[in-house]
Amino acid sequence: MSRPKLIVFASGKRSGGGSGFENLVRSEELDTDIVAVVSNHERGGVHERAMRLRIPFIYFPGPYDAEHYKKIIADSGAEWVALSGWLRQVQGLDPKKTFNIHPALLSQLSGKFGGHGMYGSHIHEAVKVAYDAGEIAESGFTMHFVTDEMDRGPAFFEKRVPLKQGMTAEEIAKAVNDAEHQWQPKITNMVVHREIRWDGRDPGSLVIPGVL
Repeated sequence: MSRPKLIVFASGKRSGGGSGFENLVRSEELDTDIVAVVSNHERGGVHERAMRLRIPFIYFPGPYDAEHYKKIIADSGAEWVALSGWLRQVQGLDPKKTFNIHPALLSQLSGKFGGHGMYGSHIHEAVKVAYDAGEIAESGFTMHFVTDEMDRGPAFFEKRVPLKQGMTAEEIAKAVNDAEHQWQPKITNMVVHREIRWDGRDPGSLVIPGVL
């Protein structure tokens, strides 16, 4: 029986980044074939990791519309799409087969840490402001299916990370990233093997194993 075929979208940076992608490739908990990785930086950190790991690399400078996203998926032969630090909005992909990891708790403060403008360091800076104001006591990350509305697809996993007085935005980012690396491969495996699933239309159809 063939393994699920997964493509990873990971922006990384012009210099560095892409550790989540590499963590997925190297994990023994993820039983899938990663057929390619996509970045909007032609020679950035994701490209460097892809070359070292011998994973096909796709440079995607846009336009970021449904037609171009669908072509990349079709050409790669991927069945599943994982967004892992992808800093562009996605359009037109199968919401049953596309999922994201978001470095904040989307359930907090009525979704304050999701949507437009909430990406990269901006998220952790906003979390620090909320923590310092006494509005929250923790951060974390959320994994959710992807619809055309940014950060609003059904969430299927959250991992909470306690915060400490005096933490900088960079320290919050590091703590959340460590938790992501610990959990992302395991939860990704549950999605591509359909232990976690939904029908792509009704959030009420979401199936999540009781162990989570």
